[in-house]
Amino acid sequence: MQIGVDCDKAVDNRRVYVVDADEVTRAAVGFMLADECATHEFADLDSAFAHARDFAPDLVILGRAIVEAGGHGVFAQVAARGARAVVLAESGARDYANACLAAGARGVIYKPLDIAAVRAKVDAFLGRLARTTFSLQPI
Repeated sequence: MQIGVDCDKAVDNRRVYVVDADEVTRAAVGFMLADECATHEFADLDSAFAHARDFAPDLVILGRAIVEAGGHGVFAQVAARGARAVVLAESGARDYANACLAAGARGVIYKPLDIAAVRAKVDAFLGRLARTTFSLQPI
């Protein structure tokens, strides 16, 4: 049973690649997004790009180790494949996050990770409109 999952998003079939050398973070982000996106997890960018030949991603979430290993050129590599690149960063790493944004990252997801916040950010990066809810008040 899926709890708190928007059915429209679940069948939207947007592909999100989570590429992080840290297995725990990679699995956590993948788990948070699995119900509403076609989520794929990879330990390195080469594996992700090999998989992208058959299943092109819409969004690639990159861990810090991946960015540091590949340099800021990874953002251009992701963009060349038609996807948006987003980085994971510690909440205190504003300088790192700003450098990534200046180099071509489309956004930042800050840690600590929260399921609602991660889903909301990914929705925004994918261009999904947020649903507004309202209640009717008696006159």
